[in-house]
Amino acid sequence: MNVKEVLLTYEGLKRLEEELDYLKGDKRKEIAERIKTALSFGDISENSEYDDAKNEQAQSEVRIMELEAKLKHATVIDEDDVDTHVVSIGTHVRIRETKSKEEMEYHIVGSTEADPAAFKISNESPVGSTLLGHKTGETVEIEVPGGKIKYKILEIHK
Repeated sequence: MNVKEVLLTYEGLKRLEEELDYLKGDKRKEIAERIKTALSFGDISENSEYDDAKNEQAQSEVRIMELEAKLKHATVIDEDDVDTHVVSIGTHVRIRETKSKEEMEYHIVGSTEADPAAFKISNESPVGSTLLGHKTGETVEIEVPGGKIKYKILEIHK
């Protein structure tokens, strides 16, 4: 598995570690119990409960391997060291679309933590990558599926 550097905030690191602990502990026990129960039904050749539990076990083990690889290659962004003079990973940036005057605020994070619904955008996304390195007051043009949109950077903070 080819894994690149994984950029995380402390919050993101903690979330991945908690998920890994859960999968390796409680989830493994839960799946083992389901397999044991399914085996008690006898013939496993037509035992859908057994098949479901084994499939879930396989998916869980794949996720454990993915998490371990991400954590092995993780670089934690120290928010105390984040420079708020320019947009960078770990900063919050408030922007305004120049035509509609609509304002929005995003937290720039690594791709592992991206959650657009929570306004956490990846440094690799079209918006995030374009904003990187720009300062308050600058206007940036971002290529989106519908064309180009101009945004003015109103504020950068932690």
